[in-house]
Amino acid sequence: MNAVQWSTLLPIVCYFAVMYFIGFYAMDLVNKASRRRGGSGAAYMEEYMTGGRGTGGFVLAMTLVATYLSAGSFIGGPGTAYTHGLAWVFLAMAQIPTGYYTLMVLGKKFAIVSRKTGAYSISDFLRARYESNAVLVIASLSIIFFLIAAMAAQLIGASRLLQGSTGLDYKTALLFFAATVVVHTAIGGFRGVVFNDTLQGMVMTLSTLALFIAIVTKGGGIANIVQDMKAVNPGMISPYGVKEGFMTVPWVSSFWVLVGFAVVGLPAVAQRAMSYKDSKSLHSGIIYGTVVSIVLLLGMHLAGAFGVTQVSGIQSGDLVIPTLITTLFHPVVAGLVLAGPLAAVMSTVDSQLLVVVAAIVNDLLVNYVKPELKEQFRTLRTITVVTCFVVGVIIVALAFNPPELMVWLNLFATAGQLSTFLWPTILGLYWKRANAQGAIASMLAGIGAYLYFNYFLPRPIGLHPIVPSLVLSLLAFIVVAKMTRKPSERVIRLFWGL
Repeated sequence: MNAVQWSTLLPIVCYFAVMYFIGFYAMDLVNKASRRRGGSGAAYMEEYMTGGRGTGGFVLAMTLVATYLSAGSFIGGPGTAYTHGLAWVFLAMAQIPTGYYTLMVLGKKFAIVSRKTGAYSISDFLRARYESNAVLVIASLSIIFFLIAAMAAQLIGASRLLQGSTGLDYKTALLFFAATVVVHTAIGGFRGVVFNDTLQGMVMTLSTLALFIAIVTKGGGIANIVQDMKAVNPGMISPYGVKEGFMTVPWVSSFWVLVGFAVVGLPAVAQRAMSYKDSKSLHSGIIYGTVVSIVLLLGMHLAGAFGVTQVSGIQSGDLVIPTLITTLFHPVVAGLVLAGPLAAVMSTVDSQLLVVVAAIVNDLLVNYVKPELKEQFRTLRTITVVTCFVVGVIIVALAFNPPELMVWLNLFATAGQLSTFLWPTILGLYWKRANAQGAIASMLAGIGAYLYFNYFLPRPIGLHPIVPSLVLSLLAFIVVAKMTRKPSERVIRLFWGL
């Protein structure tokens, strides 16, 4: 066991202390805002889950980017680029338009509808649109299952980062990181998450720039690094990667669906499109979000690919970034730079945790078990906080024995969410004929097809399983919706004003 590097760990501890402070500050804001709005359980849930829908443009961009860019983008992705070279960098660039796709596709209509229906989450939206208990239950269970898997993947990435850079053993690092995330999310809700995401987005950007500049400087410039990569393995600079048959055209194209356009269907990402203040904030968020995504994604993945010329023989891809940082920087500076990847993970986990808590408390408990909680501020607040801690314990338990490379677990969870939510969300917004039967068929077909392909036919006709799953999900929706009754007139008037 390596000795603990206290000079590296101390800046990280200070950074985490700031997260606790923000959480308690946000808790006070949530409580005060809830009381101003009548002190009901319903008022508390809206403040806790959407922050009163007052997010400005820059903050919107930071929380959106920070929510989506996670351990996969800052740890697993660069680690895979270390192994597969520039081909993986190109594949990862499909994530750049995340903010653009989400805010443009969902945009004003999603925000307007969520306000009209009082929706706090994507599940609330689906319930109002389809007027179906079955749709809500399937959506909620899918969120709980896939997001718990996603959060476990994030915790694994952060714990390995701390382990590789500070000398903490894996389980200690896991508990240290998980406690910070769960506490500030549980007490601060959406406001705490957004405040933290804004800070974390800035930290992520500065950390990425620092690491990229350090690698390029030590490597003697980009041209020299590329030549060194070629000397290590010519496949490192090939668009097809180092492993023959791995980076095929159908496979790469699939990723532009999986981590590109289809991110609109991620519940934690879609929730951001409910929270902005006005049209100006929306437009600013699109611009800021796209620029920040370019810096973070390109910088971190190039750092991983270029890193093969700086440090050799790293066995686990998840240890590439911490090894590079501790090698290139003074221990104290390394602690500051490490805050970037840790911020990426934290900002994703807290957003996902908030969505899972909403699914359990708001979607299932309040709707089906204890509807009277809508009027009980203190009781609902206590239940919400306790649920957050219970979910935190579950994801920590799942992360105790991690797989070798967390990027694949993260992609599994992402694809599972997309298979469930993409078409019910988009068609629910823009297709008047979309109905509950079509949504149910789409969700079941999407989940079933994805699980089947993932386990039994991982590359159908050379594609990632997400592509045929989304195609089958769309077909199931259209066919079943056409064969069954139209949505009610109430829904049409509510969503289209006709």
